[in-house]
Amino acid sequence: MPFLPRLSCLSLLNQNTPKTIRHLKQIHAQLITNALKVPSLLAKLMEQYCFLSSSPHAHLILEHFGNANLFLLNTLIRCTQPKDSILVFANWVSKGELAFDDFTYTFVLGACARAPALSTLWEGRQIHGKVLKHGGISNILVQTTMIYSYANNKDVLSARMVFDEMVVRSYVTWNTMITGYCSQREVSKECARDALTLFRQMLDDGCGVKPTDTTMVCILSVAAQLGVLETGSSVHGYIEKTICVPENDVFIGTGLVDMYSKCGCLESALSVFRRMNERNVLTWTAMATGLAIHGRGKEALELLDAMWAYGIRPNGVTCTSLLFACCHVGLVEEGLHLFDKMKSKFGVMPGMQHYGCIVDLLGRAGHLKEAYEFIRGMPVEPDPILWRSLLSACKVHGDVATGEKVGKLLLQLHPEKSAVDLVLRGEDYVALSNVYASAERWKDMETVRQKMKIKGIENKPGCSSIQTMSNPL
Repeated sequence: MPFLPRLSCLSLLNQNTPKTIRHLKQIHAQLITNALKVPSLLAKLMEQYCFLSSSPHAHLILEHFGNANLFLLNTLIRCTQPKDSILVFANWVSKGELAFDDFTYTFVLGACARAPALSTLWEGRQIHGKVLKHGGISNILVQTTMIYSYANNKDVLSARMVFDEMVVRSYVTWNTMITGYCSQREVSKECARDALTLFRQMLDDGCGVKPTDTTMVCILSVAAQLGVLETGSSVHGYIEKTICVPENDVFIGTGLVDMYSKCGCLESALSVFRRMNERNVLTWTAMATGLAIHGRGKEALELLDAMWAYGIRPNGVTCTSLLFACCHVGLVEEGLHLFDKMKSKFGVMPGMQHYGCIVDLLGRAGHLKEAYEFIRGMPVEPDPILWRSLLSACKVHGDVATGEKVGKLLLQLHPEKSAVDLVLRGEDYVALSNVYASAERWKDMETVRQKMKIKGIENKPGCSSIQTMSNPL
């Protein structure tokens, strides 16, 4: 008789029909009533609870199982939210009742990787130490997930240390490390070069691991970041020979459009774009951005119409690129019209970057009072960047009255709390003094400079950089 409820419950849990919490509780009650402590059944129920964001009920399954069960613990860590997964693991570490396996470490490290906003770097390091003690550091999946966790928490040095210590690496490992370099919030030139160097090592490794489409998308992004056309075109040739026809892969095609645009070869970007069999919103955005940075604003706006005709809805990044294009070509009316229909037609809520584009657009055209009123009428608190943009436009157009008003307002926005704040505040003082200098108001300029000295604010010295030609692949 106990087998009938077991089969019935399993059948209900495996059904594709959506379940409610109430439904799951009924199944749970059946399992308890019939004293069915089958780990596979309970794990399935646990997954369903977590899918419906009811992790407390999933926790109860593990607590009421009667004895420690590693399979159920691993399921709970895998299915719950990252923060809960880490807390569950820490709780069972303190209990000392279970010997964890490689799956446990893989799942909890994955939770650390998915929750960088929770500052999980410290937890990841603690788990790393536990793995070393356990002896699971030889497991390629655990090591790869550890690299992923470190990289997502912005510690690429520790990620690279784990990578270099690995004896055997899969293509997933290489991709994880390369992507780790490229996925930092602000990808530095050094990280981009390290990713490119690692890719070259991957090609020369001789262990049979070959780059995949994921690798190539990341490397195209690196080439775009560094602006190295010779490397980007070599990668394009490698893709053609070994990976796929770029026109048939929307992600690689988009990467090529982005790379050629940012490396100054717009015609090649247009050629790839026109030949692509499928285009998503990222593809259209990359092409619009390319046209924008090359000063072809009208073509970028025409691209918007074509995009809409294809049934692709522009997103916030697309609108930013198009507004940027309007700024650099002086299409004031077109830019304002696009801003007005962002929310009404495209369903895109304007963000600070969109407001910044409008301020820049009006400032470049000399509509300084309109730009000032626009900032004052914003539904969100304007950031200092908007005021700095307007102050710069006031200097260019010689509007001392508006510039003085904006400069004084800017100096009152935030106190100097850190070295970075002092540098930015120094730039604001210099900008205001330059506005006075352009109007030959030397006394006012000297007053501003004296305030800088009293506050101990120094002007940041300028610097220049040059790029040497790097070797292709």
